[in-house]
Amino acid sequence: MNIALLRGPREFVLNEEPVPEIKPDEVLVRVASCGVCTSELDMWEGKAGNEIYPRYPGHEVSGVIEKAGERVKALKTGDRVGVWVTERGYAEYVAVKAEYCFPAGDIPLDQVLAEPLACAVNTVELANLSLGDDVVIIGAGFMGNLVQMLAALQGPRHLIVADVRQDALDRAMRLGATHVVDASRESLPERVKKLTGGRGADASFEVTGAQGPLQMLGEVTRMSGKVVIVGFHQGGLRQIPLAYWNWMAFQILNAHFREVAVIQRGMQIGMRLLTSGRISLEGLVSHRFPLAEINKAFQTAHEKPEGFVKSTVLFEGA
Repeated sequence: MNIALLRGPREFVLNEEPVPEIKPDEVLVRVASCGVCTSELDMWEGKAGNEIYPRYPGHEVSGVIEKAGERVKALKTGDRVGVWVTERGYAEYVAVKAEYCFPAGDIPLDQVLAEPLACAVNTVELANLSLGDDVVIIGAGFMGNLVQMLAALQGPRHLIVADVRQDALDRAMRLGATHVVDASRESLPERVKKLTGGRGADASFEVTGAQGPLQMLGEVTRMSGKVVIVGFHQGGLRQIPLAYWNWMAFQILNAHFREVAVIQRGMQIGMRLLTSGRISLEGLVSHRFPLAEINKAFQTAHEKPEGFVKSTVLFEGA
């Protein structure tokens, strides 16, 4: 089978390897799609240190069960699934524990992005929103879109989305934002104060990974409100006005999850919502590439051209 190996900065090569063998509690999945995650861009660009190479990235996998181990009862050959793996996802096949696969129903497999959906589910559950809350989301990229859709299910009064890209703001409106703010042209704190009667948001989510939006969280959130750090902060230190955040008695929530049980629960909930039609990822995969063009998939995710939301690598027959 073909598998993508990151040999060095911006240098994917395709290797030929045997199809992996499976254990009795595992399944062999014929990969249909593997999304490009923002968390992988630093290693692709060479910012994560040369000691990481060579590397087999790829963890946003969907596909079809090719073979099931003898102890696997809940899955069978031909089942379409979202999959949790931590690496080696840009490959024609992955071997994985059956419990790490979740039914995809008839959802197009390039939209079955179970792992990032799990992250968004766990983020919104951590925030524990209440009916009628005023919510701000800073960042309307792919993860911001997921957080927005899930937050909308909690019944907010105002769902305010900020970004600096007009196409992203237009998409946020289509996804149900009550208000959008172009932060390059308008003061987000002032808009939020006006909409909330000077009080500020009950919960604010930063989904950019950048310094400016991180600091702005405290400027749009009410006293004792929740500031939720969702963005993947890479490439150096970040600063927050901690004295002010202390005085405001914010609940500071780190929306990054490493415990397998938490990730699995998020995937289960996310896939239930997806397959039941409660949410849809239609239109959120904007750029698709064959495995042979994986470098281009990463380059596009890095450059984020007009209309970009998400890059994914598709496999033959997907």
